[in-house]
Amino acid sequence: MFDVIIQDASLRFGNHCVFEKLNLTLKGGKWTCLLGGSGVGKTSLLRLIADLPAGETDGKILCQDGFPVSNRIAWMAQQDLLLPWFTVLENITLGQRLRRSWADILKRRPILPPEVQDKAMSILEKVGLTEKAHVLPQTLSGGQRQRAALARTLMENRPLVLMDEPFGALDAITRLNLQDLACELLKNRTVLLITHDPLEALRLGHDVYHLRGQPAQLTDAITPPGEIPRSLEDNNLMALQGKLLDRLRHESLLEPLAGEQ
Repeated sequence: MFDVIIQDASLRFGNHCVFEKLNLTLKGGKWTCLLGGSGVGKTSLLRLIADLPAGETDGKILCQDGFPVSNRIAWMAQQDLLLPWFTVLENITLGQRLRRSWADILKRRPILPPEVQDKAMSILEKVGLTEKAHVLPQTLSGGQRQRAALARTLMENRPLVLMDEPFGALDAITRLNLQDLACELLKNRTVLLITHDPLEALRLGHDVYHLRGQPAQLTDAITPPGEIPRSLEDNNLMALQGKLLDRLRHESLLEPLAGEQ
């Protein structure tokens, strides 16, 4: 496990400055959650970390272990992005299929070696989709599609996972179940989760940040007590949610919250 350090990050689109001199440390093996209004730059920050910006950028993305962040990232989006002409198994192994070497192709080796297929089936079992391995995505419910997207993320086996509102379109119960499952299966990975839901951030985040303003800046971290995923029966958590909701409604009022450093 290693920290990922975003140092003096800046992003501009012409004369519009999205954020400037932004600093953030993603603690190794922990979940960092990022809240903020629409258009403030949350997804842009994820894209900058993944080296996918569409603008003028500055700053550094550093890994504490000294190795570059490239090729160490898995991305899970709000949309499941499953290809409708591939089965669930084919979708979750898409990365392995695309990275086949020319030697394997020319020698007509199996598209999925037995060890890759065994790993894929093991992951599908963990997300409860074993029986759906050979069906097309359009036969799945919304929750099942996001489980497949989570399985594809796990197949990539990357230490850093960037999640862009992956549970935002789900109903409340399915969302809670997927949150719990993601916490279990992404344990010991470094996760950055973007969300519009304060309760989701407080349930899942070891550190919770609020991105606000123009240019956008981060507030100090909120560090809710207890292990993730935190229980909805925790009165302190629910009280903190109310205060955070009020802060998001009135972004100019930035009094410290309980647990804020």
